[in-house]
Amino acid sequence: MIHFERTVLDNGLRVMVHHDPASPLVALNMIYDVGSKDEDPGRTGFAHLFEHLMFGGSVHIPSYDTPLQEAGGENNAFTNTDITNYYLSVPAANLETGLWLESDRMLGLSFSEKSLEVQRNVVVEEFKQRYLNQPYGDAYLLLRPLAYRIHPYRWPTIGKEIGHIAGARLSDVEQFFYSHYAPNNAILVLAGNICPEKGFERVKHWFGPIEPRIIKHRKLPPEPPQEEPRFLTVRRDVPFDAIYRAWHMPGRTDEGYHACDLLSDILSNGRSSRLYRSLVMEKKLFSEIDAYITAEIDPGLMVITGKLIKGISPEKGNLAIQEELEKLSLTKPGRKELDKVKNKVEASLLFSETDVLARAINLAMYELMGDAAMINSEVEKYRKVSPEDILETARQVFRDENCSTLFYLNQEAKRHEP
Repeated sequence: MIHFERTVLDNGLRVMVHHDPASPLVALNMIYDVGSKDEDPGRTGFAHLFEHLMFGGSVHIPSYDTPLQEAGGENNAFTNTDITNYYLSVPAANLETGLWLESDRMLGLSFSEKSLEVQRNVVVEEFKQRYLNQPYGDAYLLLRPLAYRIHPYRWPTIGKEIGHIAGARLSDVEQFFYSHYAPNNAILVLAGNICPEKGFERVKHWFGPIEPRIIKHRKLPPEPPQEEPRFLTVRRDVPFDAIYRAWHMPGRTDEGYHACDLLSDILSNGRSSRLYRSLVMEKKLFSEIDAYITAEIDPGLMVITGKLIKGISPEKGNLAIQEELEKLSLTKPGRKELDKVKNKVEASLLFSETDVLARAINLAMYELMGDAAMINSEVEKYRKVSPEDILETARQVFRDENCSTLFYLNQEAKRHEP
């Protein structure tokens, strides 16, 4: 059980403190309720760009990393479709440094053409290296818009295309910041060797004077049900043919999410999982295969990806995947098989609680999804999933009309789309 206390400052900043006197550190996690789904379709990649810009200097602090390192701290950040998350950990005695740094960059960034140019070039190079110049790198630039037609999950966090970031102007960047990065659009968690009373007092000291801002209204179009299967075939300079398949599934707080998560583990979590055992070890059709969920707040995707053995056609590999999915849609898994994946999930969740930083990140995320107390009921939600739930989930998710399939083929392949 993770205990915490919560308060809300007058400017709207939600604050939680989790006291762990056994830790010599305090972890500070700041989550902003803005991700790539909040971007203009014609100017994508801005949330990720801000992950970089937020380290480029703020109103009173020209260098973020230097004072934090001098205080013995570490930091990092990540952005996804739903959120932008910044975190740091410092010795408990140096918490003031962390609060000073985070409050100053919430107050305002040191916007300049030079800073923008530096970070813009960094992101453009990242786009090239990870998505354009790497084998299979553009797969999700293709798969997401194949699966989504309306919802902004149709582009990845890096953005739709490199030109959106390359053409970012200072005025665009400033507008995006003041529309999303504000105390009334953020959640701050302190976890570690800090008592709630002192934590709240220090947070109020550093963040209380920051004025709330007018947050851009979020009105996301819901993705309509997919009514027919979708296919796309591309040819690239890659060593092996690959298959990517995606099915729409419930969102992070929706009924059925936990069953989907366990279903993906039954398919592919370890060498004894169904897809690996059947398609890699026994039939020797794939050199590797994986199944996972995107775990997004709005309805996300269940994804299966696999690289084919040379000489195996994508049609044959795709049919073999389909046969495994049909087994799950016809016969419920045995209790032993389901308990095995449940135990792995439970162990993973419990292991994540051993680290104060992970606790801080998780508390902030659950608070964003509705209530930080959900962190203490997550294991029980997985435990309650029955074999019958897995069977029904497989039938609902693995429908032909709910599937988008990408054949990612070697350039020499002479095949046609199904």
